[in-house]
Amino acid sequence: MVRLDPIVGRFAYIPYAGTDYRVYFEEAGQGIPLVCLHTAGADCREWRHQLCDSDITRDFRVLAFDLPRHGKSIPPDRWWKEEYRLTAKFYADFVMAFCRTLELQKPVIMGSSMGGNICLHLAARFAEELRALIAVEGCEYSPGGFIDWWWHPHVHGGEVAAAAMLDIMAPQSPENYRWETCWYYAQGGPGVFKGDLYFYSVDHDFRERCGEISGKAPLYFLTGEYDFACTPELAEATAKKIKNAEATAMREIGHFPMSENPALFKRYLMPVLEKILRAGSAAR
Repeated sequence: MVRLDPIVGRFAYIPYAGTDYRVYFEEAGQGIPLVCLHTAGADCREWRHQLCDSDITRDFRVLAFDLPRHGKSIPPDRWWKEEYRLTAKFYADFVMAFCRTLELQKPVIMGSSMGGNICLHLAARFAEELRALIAVEGCEYSPGGFIDWWWHPHVHGGEVAAAAMLDIMAPQSPENYRWETCWYYAQGGPGVFKGDLYFYSVDHDFRERCGEISGKAPLYFLTGEYDFACTPELAEATAKKIKNAEATAMREIGHFPMSENPALFKRYLMPVLEKILRAGSAAR
């Protein structure tokens, strides 16, 4: 008997700033929309375990999409005419354009790494449209990642990026999942990882802006103890500056909880999802 994942993959045309972006996304489940954002240089495959978890998809419609230039989402027209640099404005606006195009009502946004950092921008600008945000490996400032040799003719960008990602995963995480995460990075398009890191390390700086977040949409920080790019201490310090925010340190896990150790990540994620469900029930 053939085994099939419950995931359905589709393409949607997302209009933004006069361009229709052909975007690939995967989804599974029903209930509250839960939009998952991948890390820098990767794609939505990172969320395959959560998409296949019936404990999650019983109450949540889980959707994960590839940003333009990532995975199966092609770049915009004439992409070769300029160096790719992801900005906070484009990223936040595009996440909301995706949600609006798919007519997602009060979604939860869960992003990891750069996807965690953009949660602060979304919370500041779009709290009225969101139910909650889960910033995985996110904090107010993550400097140091934007360096020229991530994209250089003498460097195999994919292999270098993949090898570097091993450094920020926990040694306790299953070996096959750690290497699977590296595989995603080895397949990235030229200049994409570096361009993402422009947002992650340069255009994202919330150190003086946490007061802009109203707290109307609760913000949950989940941070692995082996992540030196965004430590639990940095996430906790950020949460203390934000209304209606809380931070949890995750033991024996690194920068890619959802893909490097999905079983352990689930132990930390489910209590957060249960809080969101209870808040929704109380509001009815």
